[in-house]
Amino acid sequence: MTIKIPSWYRRRGYLHFDTPVGYKKAITVVSNPDNVAKHAFFPLINYSVQSKKIAKDKNTSSISVAIKNRPIAYSSHMDSHIYAYYATVLSNLYEKKLVDSGLDKSILAFRGLGKSNIDFAFDAFERIKVQGECCAVALDFSKFFDTLDHGLLKQSWASLLEEPNLPADHFNVFKSLTKFSTVNKEALYKIFNISHNNPKNGRDRVCTAQEFRDVVRKNKLISPNKNSYGIPQGSPISALLSNIYMFDFDVEMKRYMNIHGGEYFRYCDDMLFIAPVELRDKVAGFAQKNVNQLKVHINPSKTELRTFRYTQGELKADKSLQYLGFMFDGENIYIRSSSLARYSEKMKRGIRLAKKTRDKYNSVRIGKGISEKELFKRKLYSRYTHLGGRNFITYGLRAANKMNSKTIKRQLKPLWRRFHEEMGKD
Repeated sequence: MTIKIPSWYRRRGYLHFDTPVGYKKAITVVSNPDNVAKHAFFPLINYSVQSKKIAKDKNTSSISVAIKNRPIAYSSHMDSHIYAYYATVLSNLYEKKLVDSGLDKSILAFRGLGKSNIDFAFDAFERIKVQGECCAVALDFSKFFDTLDHGLLKQSWASLLEEPNLPADHFNVFKSLTKFSTVNKEALYKIFNISHNNPKNGRDRVCTAQEFRDVVRKNKLISPNKNSYGIPQGSPISALLSNIYMFDFDVEMKRYMNIHGGEYFRYCDDMLFIAPVELRDKVAGFAQKNVNQLKVHINPSKTELRTFRYTQGELKADKSLQYLGFMFDGENIYIRSSSLARYSEKMKRGIRLAKKTRDKYNSVRIGKGISEKELFKRKLYSRYTHLGGRNFITYGLRAANKMNSKTIKRQLKPLWRRFHEEMGKD
């Protein structure tokens, strides 16, 4: 008989402190509360990815580039299965609680709704059109996952379970995510002489249990989180826990909007309020008052207050609203200019690198008396044009079709020409 593998189980192929775990072994651990309560969680392996944040000045059209380090942390194989299993258990309870509280249409992220931010943004813009003259208030948290208070998280978790305290198994999972430790990937690979390009090379784990004690611990590679706040963002359960953490706040925001005939949406750390015009300057203050109780912070630089009014029969915003990567002026929807600039920068860099790689290998071929190779174009077309499967252009076209947006199509049209101009440069 074929065993039906549940959605929480996913075999992972990366190197960690333990070996990959089969389903039968995983289920014996995760489904037994006593096993989970006694389980010793490994440190997370962490590293940083540099990304460019590109902004375009509307007045001068100049582009500024800032380097942003994005931390990545990933858990061991068995730990990941435990997190994923408990995420499933908690998600079922959380979904019921959302429906009972009337929040199921307001909380958008990390819920397996079968929708993307294209759908969520479009739904919000359509709601503004239905409201007519209204205001939109967009708020954003600063370093959301890094600032979640452990005491409040524990309280929210227990409340979801309808328990005064966390059961031993849940408490051990909670403790692993609040008193977590990390090991820097760069230092770890260096001490075990592991190649970044070919990390496995016959290995099925980073090191043995003995080496973990004698090398990793003794060389003080383990960094514990000593704060009373913050959870790792990369675990299979972290996103759900952030939603659970916000539940009471979400209830209060929804209640406030219901009283005034408005709408409340939250996508992770992005909040959007659609309300009558006269509430514009009150919403942010009300949200801030309740946010303070969560011990997290709103980023004032990302706060947007927009008013939509009818002008000659058309709904117009005093300034375009930015939401989930799109801009809306009351009539038209656009992709953010910074996203277009980021695509152009990435496309140019990718083509230049491909040409350098071609020239490097051709110089070797010339030295051997072998004919030169042309630029390998298929991968470039796949990555940077509509001929690819999943890239920025195909994403933009999906958005344009979903939102019936001619303006997005006009934004995307010149990118085909720019791609070929870059391809044609020496």
